[in-house]
Amino acid sequence: MEFTEYVARQRPALMRFATVLSCRTWLAEELVSDVLGRAFERWERISEMAEPHAYVRRMVVNEYLSWRRRLTRTSPRAEVEPMAVSDGADERAERDEMIHRLAGLPRKQRAAVVLRYYAGLSDKEIAVQLGCREPTVRSQIHRALNALRIDLTASSPHFQETS
Repeated sequence: MEFTEYVARQRPALMRFATVLSCRTWLAEELVSDVLGRAFERWERISEMAEPHAYVRRMVVNEYLSWRRRLTRTSPRAEVEPMAVSDGADERAERDEMIHRLAGLPRKQRAAVVLRYYAGLSDKEIAVQLGCREPTVRSQIHRALNALRIDLTASSPHFQETS
């Protein structure tokens, strides 16, 4: 497969994945652009792999988890107001709320949850992507889901006790 064909076919999926992973559209764009630039330089070797998309997705995860990049890319540069949901659709509001909750998770927990529930990977595949053992993956996902449940319970008016 030629690199241009790969980009045309997989860039939208990589953008969605990076957006869910980073919880920031602008950061996802930078992550995917940087990764695709590096992948282009190594495309002969990458295209011969059994799963080139899995390799490029791993590159996106590694780029996101890189502490050096995280510090330079997430440091505030200007005051920006959060985007308001303008279309009023319930689905978009729920998605935005979930992304907001995901943003509160530690990076490795967020990566594990996104790889499991967004990319649909198994514990073994996630362990390979994150460079850890399968029990660590299960532990990260368990902790993340518990944190999301606690956040949901604390912030939702439907779950608050009434006297």
